[in-house]
Amino acid sequence: QVQLVESGGGSVQTGGSLRLSCAFSGDGDSWSTHCMGWFRQVPGKEREGVAAIYSDGSTKHADSVKGRFTISKVNAKNTLYLQMNSLKPEDTAMYYCAANNPPCPGLDHFGYGYWGQGTQVTVSS
Repeated sequence: QVQLVESGGGSVQTGGSLRLSCAFSGDGDSWSTHCMGWFRQVPGKEREGVAAIYSDGSTKHADSVKGRFTISKVNAKNTLYLQMNSLKPEDTAMYYCAANNPPCPGLDHFGYGYWGQGTQVTVSS
């Protein structure tokens, strides 16, 4: 059974950094070719795509986080990361990791079938 577990969230001040991790398991050895992404959501708003990594290792970041956030994946550790630097109050949200088999949905959250429970990130001014 596929399982995604996020960790690394917390409270930081503006300009601070956090690294989110997503441990994935299940589905045999096919994780190396899975599409994976980070999404965030605040109450009352639609879930927003933050960053995605494709099955060929290429990445895509939302314009709002380009130059500040970096998605990466270490298959040997079965872990997806999101390095977040220069955090702003508007980055405050619940952050979720997601996975799906190719073709990769990119930043479209409707295309992902597997989701973690989320980890809260709060940035204070």
